[in-house]
Amino acid sequence: MRAAAGRSVRTRLWDRVAASDPGLLRLVAGLRTVGAIALALAVLALLGSDVTHLVAGAMAAMVATFAIREKLRGPQAVTLALGLPVALASVSLAALLASRVLLGDVFFVVLIFCAVYGRRFGDRGTALGLIGFQLYFVSLFVGASVSDLPELYRAVAVAFGCSALVRFAIVPATPTGILQRLRQAFRARMAQLLSSQSELLATDPDGLGKVLEDMREGTARLHETALMIQSRLDEGSFDAATTRSVQRRVAEAEIAVERLGLLLLTARSARRADTLTLHLPGAPTPSLGGLPGTDEAVELLRRDLSALRELVLRPPAEARGTALSHLRNRLLGYRDEENLPPASAAVQDVFRSVGETARAVMGLRIALDGPQDETDDSPATARSREELDTEDAAIEAGEEAEPEAEPSGLRRPTTRAAVQVAIGSSLAIVGGELLSAQRWYWAVLTCWIVFLNTASTGEILVKGYRRLLGTVFGVVAGIGLAGLVGQHTWTAFGLVLLLIFAMFYTAPLSYTLMSFFVTAMLGLLYTLLHTYSMSVLLLRVEETALGAACGVVAAALVLPVHTDRRTNELLDTVLERLLDVTEGAVDQLSGGHAVDLLDRARDLDQAVGDLRSATQPLTHPITPLRTRRDTARYVVALLETCAYHARSLAATAELLPAHPSIAADPRLRGAVRRTVRNIEALAARVADRHAGAEVETGPSIASLLEYDAHGAPRYGRVTDRVLRHLERLDEAVAGLARPLGVPVAAPKR
Repeated sequence: MRAAAGRSVRTRLWDRVAASDPGLLRLVAGLRTVGAIALALAVLALLGSDVTHLVAGAMAAMVATFAIREKLRGPQAVTLALGLPVALASVSLAALLASRVLLGDVFFVVLIFCAVYGRRFGDRGTALGLIGFQLYFVSLFVGASVSDLPELYRAVAVAFGCSALVRFAIVPATPTGILQRLRQAFRARMAQLLSSQSELLATDPDGLGKVLEDMREGTARLHETALMIQSRLDEGSFDAATTRSVQRRVAEAEIAVERLGLLLLTARSARRADTLTLHLPGAPTPSLGGLPGTDEAVELLRRDLSALRELVLRPPAEARGTALSHLRNRLLGYRDEENLPPASAAVQDVFRSVGETARAVMGLRIALDGPQDETDDSPATARSREELDTEDAAIEAGEEAEPEAEPSGLRRPTTRAAVQVAIGSSLAIVGGELLSAQRWYWAVLTCWIVFLNTASTGEILVKGYRRLLGTVFGVVAGIGLAGLVGQHTWTAFGLVLLLIFAMFYTAPLSYTLMSFFVTAMLGLLYTLLHTYSMSVLLLRVEETALGAACGVVAAALVLPVHTDRRTNELLDTVLERLLDVTEGAVDQLSGGHAVDLLDRARDLDQAVGDLRSATQPLTHPITPLRTRRDTARYVVALLETCAYHARSLAATAELLPAHPSIAADPRLRGAVRRTVRNIEALAARVADRHAGAEVETGPSIASLLEYDAHGAPRYGRVTDRVLRHLERLDEAVAGLARPLGVPVAAPKR
């Protein structure tokens, strides 16, 4: 009993960890980096290295670990092998040029240009450029001279060897293993979202805001994990058919559980929940009443949501037994009309959605874990399995995407960024040396870092601000930690390892936090090198501010990419892909030829994510342009709503070839024409502010629905669902007209 309880607690704890860190990517990155540094320190200590070379080896191990970003082990090994001679050449040149100030500065700028320009050659070019720059910086940091080179070579070689050992043997991370952990994270996040939906059943109006916020956050996290799984599928050891199957089942499960939440809200809403406004930031809380129906139906629904969560979370090894089969059979039975409990139409829709979600969960489990035990299947479950098998048999290879033409010359992003960072670094060198002849390289490092993974002046400004903020607080922490450790070398190294783990674990979450941990760690390194003082840490803040300012100036004056231009380009891409998904899905649902809709939907999601990142300078809390901030948030939220409904249409259309209850309906083509024209009008206006395009309005698409005497849609539930997604999509597209400044034409009579 106690063992089972202990296992249950461990399982729940692990599910929470998996949900908060999908694929355990942050945990693996932190453990791998800390492991490489600790091993390098141990080996160098056994070899009798002094503190200076211990610090150099630790920093080299950190660089050798985090610079390698390729997904497959073979390319990782090649890049790591190439990185060692690059690192040795970099530290050699830094030591040789240490006494030739002007020549050393010129070479450093050339190195920076080459390191940034190397990004155009993919992950390997990025890694080698990063290693070259960072090892040059390490040499400057430890004050290496020509006489130190043999010891420095040994420290760097040991660091790269320890990094390889940790990466490939001690903390391995294969694409298949990462994908397996991402699957577990998807299940955990799906279960968390179902828990929030279950809470909605009994929540009173006072607690509704918290539950809705949990549902919004849970939906966003589930979608994030689904995108991560889809981005990793091509790297696993799967054939094309298996990849397509997993991709489809993940999308189906995500959309099914999202739809279940919306139907629950609709059933409780006194005025029918507006599924459009629920996606918007600060959306008003809908007026909710009790769930209509008998207490027995409500209690049954609560039990069914709990059973659905159990189906999601049960590990493959334990997904057997009569009790679990009974749960699955009961839930899948709701897909048959005769099995629905007596309740209002809205509540019956929720029970149908529970059945559809259970089917999606079963399809996901089959795709991820292989064939399941069919011994105790009911007729409804057997039919669902047949549908899934038929769909899998119909999967064909997707279309090959044509490569996009890349801009050339200075218009190429890598070339432009290389020129900008070279000029910004030149300014940082001059200004940094005026502040300190010994610590000027901190300004250059900051200038370099603010250009990483940024594409516009606004993004560089926000990143520079966050780095400066983290540095200021990190200096305070560094002062305190340096006073605590005193001259205890290994205590200081232990704290350095802890801070490095925190740095890598929090890096994807908060750049400010990462900068805080970096600066606190550097305070300890200065203590180890016996160069710590209050003035040194304050100088670190000054150099950081200078480097960020130089980066912003270079980005603003040299080949600038203004935030408006960047966001307009990405907005145009989003609208183009939204049109592509919508037209493809409706054409297939209307009887047209099949296309790879899930890939198109994934491209749309990626485009919306890129736009969301690019608008951060506009939506940052400190921006003085409040109206512009609210407009940017509103536009992104509406586009996320559009993407959700387009994704739902794509998932429904993918079911068409094999699903017995879904038939093509040519009337859908007419329903989407106005929406397509409006998306084209928005895109034309974004591309040319003087374009004469207008957004059309007219009768609601829902007015096309016809109902029989019993209130059931004459076109069938699937066509009804498609029309409602089209209605919401049409409303969201029309809602984009005002913030984007597109005229709205009067309705045609």
